[in-house]
Amino acid sequence: MFLKVQLPWNVIIAAENLDAKGLMLQRAIIIRLLGDFAARKATKDLGYYHAVTTLDSIGEGRVRQQTGDVVFPVFFSAITFKLYKGEISEGVVHKVLKHGVLLKCGPIENIFLAPRKMPGYCYEGGESPLFRDNLSKIEKDVVVRFIVIGTMWLEAEREFQALVSLEGDYLGPIS
Repeated sequence: MFLKVQLPWNVIIAAENLDAKGLMLQRAIIIRLLGDFAARKATKDLGYYHAVTTLDSIGEGRVRQQTGDVVFPVFFSAITFKLYKGEISEGVVHKVLKHGVLLKCGPIENIFLAPRKMPGYCYEGGESPLFRDNLSKIEKDVVVRFIVIGTMWLEAEREFQALVSLEGDYLGPIS
């Protein structure tokens, strides 16, 4: 699910990048904010940082005594992405294993679909493994609609993992 959030941030501008002209300073703040935002990747509460939409305000800068750098408090609006338990979403199969299927959905690359959560599907190994039922098959690069059973935040990697199911109406491969 995409969320629109307003975030506070401290942007540090090196002393050599300071300019008497306001537009150059504002440009430096925006560039540094976008770089810091992209490097942060995700948080447990808000999910993956997707895009900065508006810069709402730039506060008064405070000079750091040790370095001479200036810290500007800013408020901005952004779009984030996070899966929630019970949410229905779609993902692309990127790996089929005997013990389940790995999917990608937006920035989340570790979504696991276990065989016991795919009622009626049977594993078929070989050169291109797949799960098949009477009407459809789940193989690499197939889009699958699923329901989220649970998510887990991995602090060290700053990413989420999710466990999903096909148990429910209108869930499964999309043709």
